Amino acid sequence: MAVASTVIQTVSESAALHSHRDSASLSESGGSDVEVATTLNYYNDPGDGSLPEPVYVQKETVTNKRSLVPTPVTVRDITGHEAMFTLDGSGFELCHHEDQSGCREDGYRDKESIEVAYYAEMEQLLKKVTGASRVFVWDHKTRRGPTNWHNMGPGNQAKRGPILRTHVDQSYAGAESLLRWLLPDEADELLKRRWQIINAWRPIKTVYKDPLAVADARTIAEEDLVPGKIIYTDHERESWTVKPSAAHRWYFKYAQRPDEVLLIKCYDSAQGVARRAPHSAFEDPRHIDDPWRESIEIRTMVFYDV
Repeated sequence: MAVASTVIQTVSESAALHSHRDSASLSESGGSDVEVATTLNYYNDPGDGSLPEPVYVQKETVTNKRSLVPTPVTVRDITGHEAMFTLDGSGFELCHHEDQSGCREDGYRDKESIEVAYYAEMEQLLKKVTGASRVFVWDHKTRRGPTNWHNMGPGNQAKRGPILRTHVDQSYAGAESLLRWLLPDEADELLKRRWQIINAWRPIKTVYKDPLAVADARTIAEEDLVPGKIIYTDHERESWTVKPSAAHRWYFKYAQRPDEVLLIKCYDSAQGVARRAPHSAFEDPRHIDDPWRESIEIRTMVFYDV
């Protein structure tokens, strides 16, 4: 992989001010000063108003042929600065959590145990961190395969690995349609109060290869987000693809451990807070030849009383 350094240029005065303050705070607060020069795969928007190629998800196979443009970026390590990043401020938050569910003993391989014991464990973590009254865990994914698994054809779901594409799992419209699909009898009432979609991403083993980068939501303009369909056998969803911008600021936790859980906000119904944080795996040139990374993520809907 060719490693290119990049100078982050902003597209507005406010973004420039934020970037200056952010860099200064990171360098002065006594934590890590690691910056990784790499590339991220953004959506290659043709500029003609056409929608992205749909992603097709079947039981055993995912087909994703969306056009990408590899873009040089700098990803900064948040080690020592974790408290600077919060769900409502930047759209992501790293929290310490020792899993007591017992699922770690077999490497999170038993689906039934995950859905019973681990889901319950993570519901309590999300409630504690957010103050929500209810957490609904609706899915999980374990990843142990290569980064090119999307291109491995029929049966590639069994080889699922990191996703090297910048994205947000749900668009604003996609979040509501997903809520209506999962909780149809409750949706109208739940939509009257604040609610969120939050992913909780945990390493199964300490992560070095293909770590997960998350963008500071404050640096992602609405016009950088493009909705794209995800077509399942029995319903459709809508996610955000992301167009490149020099204003974007990307972060990761170097050598993230199994007791460090990264919470990523995909949607928030509230205004005036971070509403979505794009994310993507990326190649760290120091660890290209390391073993494939292993991780588990859960997808949750988080509900509040007001």
